[in-house]
Amino acid sequence: MTQISLEARKRSALEKARAGAFDEAEALLSTVLVETPRDISALLLMGDVLHAAKRERQASKYYTAVNRLIGASQEPQFNAAAKRAQSQLAAYHAAYAKALDASAPAQGRTQRVQQSVNLMLGRHPVFLQEPRTYYFPGLPQIQFYDRAQFAWASALESKTDAIRHELLNVLQDGQALRPYLDRADTDPHLQDHQLVGNADWSAFFLWKDGARIEENCARCPATAAAIEALPLDHLPGQAPSILFSVLKPGAHIPPHHGMINTRLICHLPLIVPGRAWLRVGSQTHVWKEGELVIFDDTIEHEAKNEASQTRIVLLFDIWRPEITPEEREDVVHLLTAVKDYTGEAVVEGT
Repeated sequence: MTQISLEARKRSALEKARAGAFDEAEALLSTVLVETPRDISALLLMGDVLHAAKRERQASKYYTAVNRLIGASQEPQFNAAAKRAQSQLAAYHAAYAKALDASAPAQGRTQRVQQSVNLMLGRHPVFLQEPRTYYFPGLPQIQFYDRAQFAWASALESKTDAIRHELLNVLQDGQALRPYLDRADTDPHLQDHQLVGNADWSAFFLWKDGARIEENCARCPATAAAIEALPLDHLPGQAPSILFSVLKPGAHIPPHHGMINTRLICHLPLIVPGRAWLRVGSQTHVWKEGELVIFDDTIEHEAKNEASQTRIVLLFDIWRPEITPEEREDVVHLLTAVKDYTGEAVVEGT
C-alpha cells in the first residue's frame, strides 16, 4: 500500500475514535503498524485510542514506544507527541503507585518489603556494594543493620554517658582534633571536595590504621575498655580505626563509597544537638544520642549536620557477621600480602 493509503487509514482511525468506535480505530491502526511498526504518529494515536477505551495498560506500551523512538530520533517536530506520551505515562504510574500503597495490610509493611515497593516504583535507584579496593562476594546488600542483631550493642549503648564525659574532656584541649581527611602536601590530590584538610570534619583517634594510640586511649580509659569488647576487624597496619568523629554545623560529607565490604561501620552518637543525618543508599537515618548505627559503607553514603552546633559520634569498624572466622583469617592474610607487595594499605578511613 502507498503512503497515502497509510495516512488515509490513520485519518479514518482518528475519525472512528472520535465517534467512540474504538475497536474499529484499533483495527485500522494495527494494519498501519504491521507495515510501519516505527510510525510515531500511528503509535501515539494507538495509545490515545486505547486510553480513551480505558485500556490503560495496553496504552502504556504504545506511549512508551513513542518515548523511546522520539528519544532516539531527537527530532524537534515530535516534542508535542513526547510531552503527551510522557504525561499519560506519568498519570498511569501515579495511579499504579497509589493502588500499591493502598494495598498494604492494615498493620503496614515491613521495612524491607516497603523498600522493595519503592524500588519497583522507581522512587529510589538500586544501591549496591561498590567497594573501592576489595570486594568479597556473596554478602547481603544491607544498607543499615538492625542493632538488635548484635549481642554487644546494648552494653556499648549503656556506656554512652561515660564515653561522652571522656569526649568532653578531650574537647577542652583545643589541639586534640585534626582534620579527618588529612593530607600531606606531597600527596596526590585525588579527593577534591572541600573537606580535605578541613577541620569541619575532624577526628580524635583512639586507634588508627590498626594501631592503638596509647596516649589517646589513656585519656579515655572507659572508651578504650568498651572498645576491647567489640568484634573489631583487626588487620595489622590497616584496621580498625576508632575515633571521635566531629562534624561542625553545616558540614556535608558528599556521597562516596568505602574501601572494602568485609567490614561494617558503626556510629555511637554522643552529641547530636539538632537534625543531623546519614544517608546510606536509599535510606536516611537521623542520629539519636546513645542509639547505635551500623551500616555498610561500600554502599553509596553521605552525611550532613544541619544543626547549629557540632555533632560528634564514636566511629569504629567491625567484621561483617556473615563472614566466618576461617574466612576472616584468610582475608587478613590476603590483604596483608597485598600491602606487603604494593606497599599500600587496602583499607584506610571510611
